[in-house]
Amino acid sequence: MNRFIDLDFTRSLVEEKELSRYENQLKISNADLWSGREAFTGWVNLPLSYDKDEVQRIKETAEKIRKQCQVFIVIGIGGSYLGARAVINALKTEEDGYRVGGPPEIYFAGQNLSGTYHSELIEKIKGKDLCLCVISKSGTTTESSIAFSILKDEVYKKYGRDEGNRRIYAITDAEKGILREETTREGYDSFVVPDDIGGRYSVLTAVGLLPIAVAGIDIDKLLEGAALAAETRLSSKRQERFYFSTLAATRLALLEKGKAIEIFEYYEPKLQYFAEWLKQLFGESEGKNGKGIFPAALQFSTDLHSMGQFLQEGNQIFFEMVLNVVNPQKDLIVPESAGSLLAGKSMNAVNQAAVKGVMAAHEAVGVPIIKLDIPELTPYYLGQMIYFFETVCALSGYLMGVNPFDQPGVENYKSEMRKVLKG
Repeated sequence: MNRFIDLDFTRSLVEEKELSRYENQLKISNADLWSGREAFTGWVNLPLSYDKDEVQRIKETAEKIRKQCQVFIVIGIGGSYLGARAVINALKTEEDGYRVGGPPEIYFAGQNLSGTYHSELIEKIKGKDLCLCVISKSGTTTESSIAFSILKDEVYKKYGRDEGNRRIYAITDAEKGILREETTREGYDSFVVPDDIGGRYSVLTAVGLLPIAVAGIDIDKLLEGAALAAETRLSSKRQERFYFSTLAATRLALLEKGKAIEIFEYYEPKLQYFAEWLKQLFGESEGKNGKGIFPAALQFSTDLHSMGQFLQEGNQIFFEMVLNVVNPQKDLIVPESAGSLLAGKSMNAVNQAAVKGVMAAHEAVGVPIIKLDIPELTPYYLGQMIYFFETVCALSGYLMGVNPFDQPGVENYKSEMRKVLKG
């Protein structure tokens, strides 16, 4: 089996000569990205130089948590939870809180302000041994602060303060912030959110690795896949396997042709939260100064029955990025009762027929399509995908003339919400 994810640009409707316009700018952008001088680029070298002692401590802490509780709740929003949920959702079954082969069940909180969601979560976990993992750089994010306060009260009511504190794990700033102060005061086990890595780029730090390890997923393989992608700058043979610059330039060329929406399409539901992570990664990185490509996600074939008409004949302001899993984990054979066209075929074969059919239909009406083949959903390939899209996103931001590592506009809605709350 291919050891690499694989990109197909043959339907992108962007010619190679168009990409040559960005060649000099890409050289500068790549040099800046790898220079070590740019703020918030600590993730760039991370797969090649991560702290092995910290990763070992993450694995040991994860094993402790797995023995300590039946339910593990990850509290965070945006980059503090999406990366972990993307990997866990892709590799575990969501039923029964992603639990496979033993405890704990894993749930997520603080990613919304719904009283209904959190009330139902509390009902769901009643009578079960509980651990919390709160993830926040500052500790002041409204959604996660509320959820942590509510769930911490539940832990204290059940176990008392001392034992409760032994069941709380924090991932936060090394030295400052409300959560760091509380962590030090109460003695929570803790890990650090690196100063030089922003939330949406933090999947391969403790932010993502601890929850992923608690789920029983091999984080060494995840880092190994990311390292393979990171090493491409050092090897001309491998470099051709990862089209970081080609995809970044193709995206900008399509934007300049009026394709302002990128649709991440996936045919395996297990990629739902990976697509959500991609939406945050690209949306928060590129959407500045009136620039950027709007990221959207569709699950096929489900969404073909709601969006298929628009994609086929609607306003052609979009291009498609197809995330195609070549060898899904499981399969079923279609029974005879389904009729002669389908009987005896595997469901995955029918799904692949849908991939090819949709691409052919959309190509025929001029929709630009880029396909990413994922050999199978494993930690190794997800590690490649995480690093690949982070790098493409950073280079795309540079090409657009924006800083892909800040998010100044996010504070605006928070400021207005605080005004409303103050009355």
